[in-house]
Amino acid sequence: MATNIRASDVTLYELERNFKLQFIQEPHVFFPEWQDNLLELDNTEKHMLDNIKASYFNLLKHHAMLENIVQMSVLGPILQLSGFFLHPFWIKSEASIRIVDTDEEITIEGKIDVLVLKDNFWILVIESKRMALSIETGLAQILSYMLASPHHPDKPTFGLITNGGSFIFIRLIVEEVPKYSLSQRFELLNPGNDLYMVLRILKQLNQLLID
Repeated sequence: MATNIRASDVTLYELERNFKLQFIQEPHVFFPEWQDNLLELDNTEKHMLDNIKASYFNLLKHHAMLENIVQMSVLGPILQLSGFFLHPFWIKSEASIRIVDTDEEITIEGKIDVLVLKDNFWILVIESKRMALSIETGLAQILSYMLASPHHPDKPTFGLITNGGSFIFIRLIVEEVPKYSLSQRFELLNPGNDLYMVLRILKQLNQLLID
């Protein structure tokens, strides 16, 4: 009997068993796009990122940040600085997905929080969580979304999970066996400002896709 699962309820075990998903624990090999020659930030960009970090901690004092506050106060400004609101990119929110395994035993359905596209090619799938949740809770969910992307064997699909204070990038390649890897975790609690590296990575993706 076929089983329907909400993307928010799916587990990594179910993705591995039904979609043959494999985890590659070598991000230095699997993430070639930003190992070297990342674009530098100018002082204006750094100043704006410092303000975003300060805003995050100001909001943190008063209430737990829900998903819409994370998107409005942290994610939106970073995407703006990354250039993903400008041509040739465009953004969809609440994009519906549906994937079915090869044996048609399991169907996963859900809605992507934020999807960055160029033409109809999926550039970046973003899942935002409220501040009280760890970003690991969204890993299986975002991977199910990424598995639903139109497959280009020679091109990876990228994902980003954030709860406002933590960020992890995901890279997925769909060949005969879909494989994914995770970046290091970027944290606003760390000394300095890890948003600098988050923005440098996003700008690098932007530039690579335009080139």
